Amino acid sequence: MASEKRQRQRENRMRAIAEAERAKKRSATGRTVLRVVFVVAAVLIALWLWSVFSGDDAADSDSEIDEIDVEAPEAAAFETAEPSADTTSPRTDDEPVSTSPSADAADAVPSEIPEGCPALDGTSERVIDFDTRQPMCIDPAASYTAVFDTSEGEMRFELTAEATPETVNNFVTLARWGYYDETLLFRTDPSIHIIQGGSPHTNTASDPGPGYTIPDEPQFEVDPNTANPIGPYRYRPGQLVMARAAGFNSAGAQFFITTGTNAALLDSQGTYVVFGQTDDAGLTVAEAIIGLHEPGGSLGGAPSRPVTVHSVTIETDALGR
Repeated sequence: MASEKRQRQRENRMRAIAEAERAKKRSATGRTVLRVVFVVAAVLIALWLWSVFSGDDAADSDSEIDEIDVEAPEAAAFETAEPSADTTSPRTDDEPVSTSPSADAADAVPSEIPEGCPALDGTSERVIDFDTRQPMCIDPAASYTAVFDTSEGEMRFELTAEATPETVNNFVTLARWGYYDETLLFRTDPSIHIIQGGSPHTNTASDPGPGYTIPDEPQFEVDPNTANPIGPYRYRPGQLVMARAAGFNSAGAQFFITTGTNAALLDSQGTYVVFGQTDDAGLTVAEAIIGLHEPGGSLGGAPSRPVTVHSVTIETDALGR
């Protein structure tokens, strides 16, 4: 019996030892698993952090590229908007006006308004007094039409910019300054078939003018008997003509419109520069105005009722001029 008892005790000790060994192994395995879990977790956390910070850097890089792409065109546009030397240098009387387009004219941005010139659409603040004559604001190779909006109707005059560039430039520029707005056609004279206007200060022939005079076109010859100028112009109905004083280069801003054949009586002088021609519709309006003639005064008379030039607007095919 004692022997069986010892045998059982031995077997129990062996089972206890075996169980202890198994428990030890399980504990070691558990620690290994935990270490693996910790390592994997650390790797995953590191990968996540790397992706986060790497993504922020990429976003910052894209933002900088976008900023450069936006600023570059703005800077280029600013550079191309700078006025060229040709548009700011003063024009001398003898300086030829270039009418030939540059090689890249088709692709060029329209040139800026030359310095000292009014807005092309007539929106500049009105000016009727000037220190010097107008700068060259037109392109003499282009076509210009002066549209007279009067209380008696509209008259359209095709201007002769190529033949008389100084005169047309002066008239177009004054019109864009609003010089002729709300002025009167203050004189009618059927004896020479003219209507006269262009005097914003006084609405009379004695108006002081814009403050300067313009050169004759062309330069006139001298009458050997009177020393007065002799010009080449001949006068027909429907013309837009510059008024002037007796001397050379004496025109300023006043103009007259020829309405009939009696205007040819001025041919012997020929010094009133013709710079525009109206059509049949415009001539009809001009004839109606001189039909209002009432004799009186030293200049022959005036319309029986006020005839107002509300505005003179300019139409052109010129680019930026």
